[in-house]
Parts: sequence; structure tokens; C-alpha cells
Amino acid sequence: MHTLDIQMRFNDIDQMGHVNNAVIMEYFDLGKEAFFTQHGLPPEEGDFTVMIVHYEVDFVQQLRFHNKVAVATTVERFGNKSLTLRQSIVDAQGTVYATCNTVMAGYSRTQKCAAVIPPTVKERLMSA
Repeated sequence: MHTLDIQMRFNDIDQMGHVNNAVIMEYFDLGKEAFFTQHGLPPEEGDFTVMIVHYEVDFVQQLRFHNKVAVATTVERFGNKSLTLRQSIVDAQGTVYATCNTVMAGYSRTQKCAAVIPPTVKERLMSA
């Protein structure tokens, strides 16, 4: 499992005093980028990449400015041309604020079409 500490910004907070739901999606995206980069798959490099085709989010409880949280990311499952990431925003005590399941499809930049996830990519991500 990969974790990324989140530094909240003042503008992440809405008029209700909690982190806006759209901003929480940005936190999940930061977690995805850090996860793939740590495992040798930076989003902007190479022919093979993955793209989001579906996600489901559960907002479990309000996240406020004073909460110190991280995004935890792991691969939940692999398909032939897709993978599912499981992410959660949690604090040091294990309190869960939001969860996200993201289905990502393999893609070849040169061929501009869906691509099978290479075995080397699966190996790198399974060690996560």
C-alpha cells in the first residue's frame, strides 16, 4: 500500500468549514500520481499508460481543515486491459473520511487505443 500525506490549502475549505467534495477528488488524483510514479510509471512517460474509465466515491464523514490526513492507494484487482485501484483518505488514528474505487484502462499512446497491461507493469504494481 502506498500512502501520500496531504497538505491542505486554505482554498480547499468551503463556506461550511469542510473540504469540498471536488477537492477530495483532487486528493485522490494526487495519490494516483504518486502511486504510479513510485512504481516506475510516471503518468507523462512511456508508450503504455492508464486512464480513468470509472470511479465510485463514498464520502464517509466530513473532512475539516485541522485534520491531518493521507491518501492510501493499492491495486485491488487486475484484468487483462484494466486495473482497479482502492483508495482511502485516512488520518493517523485510522479514521476514514472518503473511499474511492477507480477502474483504469490500459492505453497505448503510439497506437491510440486500449492496450493489454504488460506483465512487467503488473509485477511492479503488485509489489505495491
